[in-house]
Amino acid sequence: MPPRPSTFSIAARDPETDAVGVAVQSKFVSVGAVVPFVSADAGAVATQSFANVAYGPDGLDRLREGRDAEAVVDALTSADDEAPSRQVGVVGLDGEPAAFTGDECHDYAGDLQGDGYTVQGNILENAETLTAMADAFEETDGGLPERLIAALHAGNEAGGDKRGEQSAVLYVAKPEGGYDGRNDRWIDVRVDDHDGPIDELERVFKLYDVTLLEREAPDETRELTGEAAAAVAATLADLGFLDESDAPEGDAAGSEAAEGDAFGEPHREALETFRGMNNFENHPVPVLEDAIARGWDDAEGEGEDRLVDAVWHGLSRLDRV
Repeated sequence: MPPRPSTFSIAARDPETDAVGVAVQSKFVSVGAVVPFVSADAGAVATQSFANVAYGPDGLDRLREGRDAEAVVDALTSADDEAPSRQVGVVGLDGEPAAFTGDECHDYAGDLQGDGYTVQGNILENAETLTAMADAFEETDGGLPERLIAALHAGNEAGGDKRGEQSAVLYVAKPEGGYDGRNDRWIDVRVDDHDGPIDELERVFKLYDVTLLEREAPDETRELTGEAAAAVAATLADLGFLDESDAPEGDAAGSEAAEGDAFGEPHREALETFRGMNNFENHPVPVLEDAIARGWDDAEGEGEDRLVDAVWHGLSRLDRV
């Protein structure tokens, strides 16, 4: 018998963007290669617990034929002699969810549905893992990817996979959402082997978001000033994008430059270089400066990590295109 990808997952649809997605965490290497199947013209399928990966393409084909999620689940499991060991969650383009948890799935195993989503898991610490995921998805502000990641965090914090953590994935499809609008692969981020895969998934997603996803243009932009300007200038100098003579001396937060407008043309030229080196061409320099100014205080990490996190926080107020 092949390894059983015990896991917890959520499949969901966002009616505002026509996006469908799956987010998963498991004590199983490269869970993204096994569990999630999504298509903007069909829906989302999560197949797990001694997973039958044929459930993915077969389920999406049945959704395209116009069958609802419950009928798809019934068709997949009724034709499978090993269905008692399987688990699957399905959401169609109408947002209606359905799921199946076989009687032979290892405890705790179960599933739970709500408006536009289904959560499911096996070899879990407790039933609260699924309840916490559902609550987080319903209560979290933001777009579909943020809500899916929040569900993973909540499930993990409530108990999660009884065996621990190893890999995680966020896979979301949207019509023409892929690179240059030429496919539907809007978000495709995987962490295949990591001690804290959900935290790492969120970090990589933020970088992916800033790099590849577009946002509406802001009505107005702010300039960097004060302590944030000095700290950003010092960071750009540390990264080699700004000449040391243009960086504030001493502690950036406590320097004299922090008290005034420390961000001028040399700093914006350095930010332009930083933008190009990191493939942030989706965002003009004034928009990046505005995002950093708004997001610096909320950003986590140090150096380049904090700079990227600040951009993400600052852009988050703008709707994705």
